[in-house]
Amino acid sequence: MSPSTSSTAGLPPRFAVVGVPGNRRVALFQDAVRAAGLPAARVVPWSRVLRGEAVFLPGETVRLDSPGEDTEVERLLRKVDDPTRVEGGAAWYAGFTEAVREVARAAAAVGATLLDGPDEVAVLFDKRLCHAVLDAAGVPVPASPTSGAAAPGVRDWADVRGRMAEHGMPRVFVKPAHGSSASGVLAVETAGPGRIRATTSVERDASGRLYNSLRLRRLTTEREVAAIVDALAPEGLHVERWLPKATLGGRATDLRVVVVAGRATHAVARTSRSPMTNLHLGGERGDLGRVRAAVGAAGSDWGAALAVCERAAACFPDTLCVGVDLLPSAGWRRFAVGEVNAFGDLLPRLTGLDGSGAEGLDTYAAQVAAVMNRARNDRATTIV
Repeated sequence: MSPSTSSTAGLPPRFAVVGVPGNRRVALFQDAVRAAGLPAARVVPWSRVLRGEAVFLPGETVRLDSPGEDTEVERLLRKVDDPTRVEGGAAWYAGFTEAVREVARAAAAVGATLLDGPDEVAVLFDKRLCHAVLDAAGVPVPASPTSGAAAPGVRDWADVRGRMAEHGMPRVFVKPAHGSSASGVLAVETAGPGRIRATTSVERDASGRLYNSLRLRRLTTEREVAAIVDALAPEGLHVERWLPKATLGGRATDLRVVVVAGRATHAVARTSRSPMTNLHLGGERGDLGRVRAAVGAAGSDWGAALAVCERAAACFPDTLCVGVDLLPSAGWRRFAVGEVNAFGDLLPRLTGLDGSGAEGLDTYAAQVAAVMNRARNDRATTIV
């Protein structure tokens, strides 16, 4: 329904959030809604959505949030008995994307507005599809032999080894196609026949089942690496060149940049002594001022780096907010996009970048402000 004909056009938004009740993400969003002077968002639990009970009210603005950190939801989606298991990504993806489409159908039926495009969510949660969309749009990404729906699937470790050799990639990241938070990821380095090293958070029990761990492990035998890859390959794997990252204080450094309504509003530097900079795996927040200084000293442009993130977000125009993982090259002269995350906004206490329009706002408040601005524009359009 167009803004000029909708009965709710121009009115302050009434939010509903599909999430996990009591979760910190939902709590932070509620704080932002109340701070904007709006009624608290109505919470629709993912568990109800998965039981076919998604109900929305006419005129609501519906936000999707992560279904993670809920044992019942993880079991329903992943089809495994223990939510700490790595396996089950393909089942999770099928169940989650269908649940998002059900949310979209239920919202459309009553004239509610969804802030996340269901088709775009399906791409964002498949690393192979997301990589291909970014590449086709000219967004710089690491080279990958598994990019796109037409690329041959990875069969096993021997297949990965063969593609690494064929494409001249002695160092790669091997990622579950539907994983998040570095679950199941291996950073693999080879140096000739029989010489291999991999870093991962995956642990195997005596029966060969795979579990997530908060402790990174170093694998030094091909047998160990092959066992993990062979177990995960049937669910879909994405392989991409491991780009040498810039360093800050001797630590590998990348950035999470949040883009809201097309503008890069927030950025955090992530540093680590391991290939994974994820903050829950021992990564630490770096000094963004030092990053910007390093970019400038290299003759690069900070605004151009943020523009890369905005170009990546522009590939998903029906999704209000994404988190872009930006990979600065060694020497800080070039930037590539590692991933685009649908729920990449959990950065508590981080306020907006200068000149972004989100100064003083956290990532959730910036999204509420963007929706309110949209409502004001709709009001102006209706009056005209």
